[in-house]
Amino acid sequence: MPTCYRHPNRDTNVACSNCGRPICPDCMTVTPVGMRCPECASQRTQVRRIGGGLRAGAAPATYALIAINVAAFVAELAGGASLGSFSGGGTLVRDAGLNGPAVADGDWWRIVTAGFLHVNLIHIGFNMFALFILGTLLEPGIGTPRFLGVYFVSLLAGSFGALLLTPHATTVGASGAIFGLMAAAFIVARHRGLEQLASQIGFFVIINLAFTLGVAGISVGGHLGGLIGGALAALLITFAERRATRSVRLEVLGMLALALVSLAGALAAAAAA
Repeated sequence: MPTCYRHPNRDTNVACSNCGRPICPDCMTVTPVGMRCPECASQRTQVRRIGGGLRAGAAPATYALIAINVAAFVAELAGGASLGSFSGGGTLVRDAGLNGPAVADGDWWRIVTAGFLHVNLIHIGFNMFALFILGTLLEPGIGTPRFLGVYFVSLLAGSFGALLLTPHATTVGASGAIFGLMAAAFIVARHRGLEQLASQIGFFVIINLAFTLGVAGISVGGHLGGLIGGALAALLITFAERRATRSVRLEVLGMLALALVSLAGALAAAAAA
């Protein structure tokens, strides 16, 4: 294993995204284009701002996703859903929730829209809290485009898993995407040598898996599918970071391939239901 160029006694799997030199956690600087060493981080070419004046380290996609989920829940309430009901309901859930026969009949958009719907206030509250914690941790570390890639690959993979195991049930929730973010945060933290953080995230994953398997009414397929999708997307990212010169094209094509495979799998599972 290579050692940090400033601390030769520290092993590390992370290299500066600009010069390629190995760096340990104490020498890393997070930028929108990856981790950089102290010298490269101080160069004038470092990207300090993204988008419309947002400072590096912000998480715009995380907040946007939370806003979309909350807006969708308000629309559910307007359509007859209840704040406290655990049985779901409401016209929006019936028309846009994930259901195998409905997807097979042509409602393919349910594969995506179901990931933005929730059955009650507790459901959306827990998911949005987890999205906030994971998003504000992961998005600044890997950049907004990568973060969105992981999120939507995980969402589609979660829909695939749900249709594979419970095609006749109506499934809703952002949990598949959130499980994918958990897996991605764990893998990226391990890859960058942040072992303590990786251990904390790994413990969080285990608790949530136990909850998934032990509580009735939870989509096991959706959670496991999202976990696998997020893990594969994160492995693609860490593979790119091992290269001295990262290939953006490889990451884009890889994310698209994962998304298309998940979408095709979900359609096939719905058709076979």
